[in-house]
Amino acid sequence: MNSANLDRVVLALLLFVSFEIFAQQQDYIIGRLLDSRSNEPVVFANIRIKDRALGIITNFDGSFRIPLKYREYGNIIEISSMGYETKEIPITDFSQTELNVLNLKPKVFGLDEAVVKAKGRRNRNLNAKQIVQRAIEAIPRNFPLNYFSGIGYYRDYQLNDDQRYVNLNEAILEVFDQGFDQLDDATTETRLFNFGLNDNFEQDSLARAAYDYGSLRKIIKKAHLDAYGGNEFRILRIHDAIRNYNVGSYDFIGTLKTDLTENHYFLKGSDTSIDTEELYTIKFWVFYPNYRANGTIYISKLDFAIHKLEYTMYDEKKRNKTRKRNKHGNKQKVIFDITTDYRRINGKMYLNYISFYNSFTLNIPPVFKVEYVTYNIARNCFMVEYNAIPEAKQSVHLPNYKVEFKKKRVKLKMAGRWENKIFLFPEMKEEKIMAMAREIDKAEKKGADLNDLFSIKVANVRDTLGNLVNKWTQRDYKQFREFFVQRVKLGQTAPKDSLFMNKRKPIFEDQPITRPDNVEDYWMNTPLQKTEE
Repeated sequence: MNSANLDRVVLALLLFVSFEIFAQQQDYIIGRLLDSRSNEPVVFANIRIKDRALGIITNFDGSFRIPLKYREYGNIIEISSMGYETKEIPITDFSQTELNVLNLKPKVFGLDEAVVKAKGRRNRNLNAKQIVQRAIEAIPRNFPLNYFSGIGYYRDYQLNDDQRYVNLNEAILEVFDQGFDQLDDATTETRLFNFGLNDNFEQDSLARAAYDYGSLRKIIKKAHLDAYGGNEFRILRIHDAIRNYNVGSYDFIGTLKTDLTENHYFLKGSDTSIDTEELYTIKFWVFYPNYRANGTIYISKLDFAIHKLEYTMYDEKKRNKTRKRNKHGNKQKVIFDITTDYRRINGKMYLNYISFYNSFTLNIPPVFKVEYVTYNIARNCFMVEYNAIPEAKQSVHLPNYKVEFKKKRVKLKMAGRWENKIFLFPEMKEEKIMAMAREIDKAEKKGADLNDLFSIKVANVRDTLGNLVNKWTQRDYKQFREFFVQRVKLGQTAPKDSLFMNKRKPIFEDQPITRPDNVEDYWMNTPLQKTEE
């Protein structure tokens, strides 16, 4: 291709990408939030429309979308994140046609801010474990015991090795909670406003399949995740250890009320803040022969309210693929990672977002495999039949075959090939060959399992496309489930005339839909694709 043609191709690609971005921006202002010092994404930051109690949370790459209709109102966008200075930006300052890159400044704490300011002199001398224990004991006081609902954006998806979104499902839903003194899974109801598969993103039917610990096709290594009827949102709710503080949650956390402080070691970290509220930072960890777990809990100095809980479990025996140190300073592979964040509304703590991901492995069956083995009476030889045409030279190379008859090795003298069949001729006296043939024929007529009589093992043979025989392959993915609350409605009870999500079946399978009149007030914060970055 000459340079002129190459230039035209590049220009066409640029125009195509620009058009795709512009098309996706017609309804939304899109942007990315970065740390002003490190230039790294600010993950799960709050981006809210001031005085409207509406907002979204940034994605793991710092990206976000805001409905374009809010630009007409001239509202102020308020951006906040734990450990950063809060920032306000008029919606009119955002570009409609380009990616808006915003910076957030890390908050600098002075010496006076590092002093514990919780009420009472005794609180200043509490150690890390005592602070956590007080926070857990204060849950009934700091979290709502009355009816409320949370409306927000839910999604589940996978990330492949290229860090691309796969099988992205999205929904807007409302969760009706009867309060923290009630069992969540037994009493909470969920109403779906809309949901669906986002077919703009890559689809992978193998990764989408349910976990299968029987055939081991799709598994979480060193962990087991109950299906809960295949309902991904129900799985996510169960992994909110704060909401479910008085029942069992996930590995090592156990029941937050009784097990957390007994099962872990604790250490005070550097203080931080959210908006104007100062927080303790308490790090905790536990080690076992095959596992390690690290977490951080952020607790108000004012009333011991829990603002955020982060928890990661690692495989102690396996390193991550990048070989780089993770946020906890080790190189171990993540088994699961959970972040639960709450925010204060009228003095009580309500869910802001929850993100739960686990790694899983797909064991993919061989592309090229042995389809059938038998003894060919007419030719007095063993026969191997493949599901595709094997490479000619390798397929007749005798060391690639190991034949046993009645548990004893059979020496081979030659091999021949016809299409996808290989004929293996034994090197033995004719009378022994005939005796072996009669025994195999007799067993076959009786319907006996011939695998008990003879076996053929094959190695190092490839098909004409280069696939190795009987070779299983593995692919590693990250499975995400996330819920980002856009509005909390206090005192909201579940309507009696509404159809709710069936918790015992997948969220995206024939579930009832209820669209309120103001459904357009809520939106899907669909992550950016790589072409948009």
